[in-house]
Amino acid sequence: MAPTPIRTCVLGVGLAGLTFHIPFILALPDLFTLTAVLERNPSSPGGKLQERFGISVRIHRTLHGVLEDPDVDLVVVGTPSATHYQFAKLALLAGKHVLVDKPVTATSEEAKELGELAKSKRLVLYPFQNRRWDSDFLALRRLLSAPPHSPQSLGDLVELESHFDRYRPALKGTWKDEAGPASGQTYDLGSHLIDQALVLFGRPKSVTAFIENARNIGDPLVDDNFTIFLQYPAGTVSPHPFTVILRAHILSVCSRQLRYKVRGSGGTFVKYGLDMQEDQLKVLSEPNGIHAAEFGAEPVEMWGTLESLIDGSVVKSKWPSLERGGYINLFRNLAAVILDGAEQDVKWGESVSVIEIVELAHQSSKGKRTLRYSSYLTIKKHIM
Repeated sequence: MAPTPIRTCVLGVGLAGLTFHIPFILALPDLFTLTAVLERNPSSPGGKLQERFGISVRIHRTLHGVLEDPDVDLVVVGTPSATHYQFAKLALLAGKHVLVDKPVTATSEEAKELGELAKSKRLVLYPFQNRRWDSDFLALRRLLSAPPHSPQSLGDLVELESHFDRYRPALKGTWKDEAGPASGQTYDLGSHLIDQALVLFGRPKSVTAFIENARNIGDPLVDDNFTIFLQYPAGTVSPHPFTVILRAHILSVCSRQLRYKVRGSGGTFVKYGLDMQEDQLKVLSEPNGIHAAEFGAEPVEMWGTLESLIDGSVVKSKWPSLERGGYINLFRNLAAVILDGAEQDVKWGESVSVIEIVELAHQSSKGKRTLRYSSYLTIKKHIM
């Protein structure tokens, strides 16, 4: 007998809810049923969900209504970042499984508390780190796993740059422009870049960061630009000292934004442009379109370029993004965890590490110094 689809309520019908969560829930009817949404002030009887997808579900106007709803098994927290901790905690206390958008919390202590709470109540708590399923990130992982002496090998790694740049000279006029817990680009875009770096290389030895409000508009406490250096000593990632540079610049005027640049003793890999899925999801009106062959597939002109040193000469070639981007795989895994007890592809403890590095980055920038990861964890342990 097939398991009953997971009855799901999405908190928030803004960009996160309508773009990154609801389309995948609707595209997997055997695994999920969208039973409700939280929309505090719907402008029409069917709310934004009906306006976007022509579908009507129960609309809760208060979080209390969601928590008291017996037809909700899973709560998806897609509300402003400052609410993630409180809403996730209340949902867990109400006996609901929880998927939390990034950044999962404002502090690592909040994230650890939620993890312990979920464990004590035997509930699934899943962090939404969807960009592990970007097409170009999957291609990068495949490149970095190439055999050491193959023509595709970069040799001994020296440095990786990972960018999420854009040109946005004005404020958006949303909650993201407001100061508060988990505000700013380091929490927002940094959560993606840090998570990818941790997947590839694990925890760094030290963190050095430069964080600022580069546009000098809006609240000065809301950063819109960061550069974070993650340092790995020789003998960990590579025989050489290895550095990961994470960058998000809000004033990058460029027709092709740099995404990755990886330098090694035997070659260099360069990739421009972001994964296609976000742009495709923003205009998606039929959730089944997620299953189309072109969804998440990166066109050839966006593939990265590999320059390899072969027999003393530099040979240039394309490195194909063979794997389609697949945010839907996060939802498939989430369902398998809830229904079958499968292992989480994105573990909650990994999201705790992301927030720890975000905290370290802010402290490093404020104190204008490099901070060791191990010392930071020891200090926090003694403070508690």
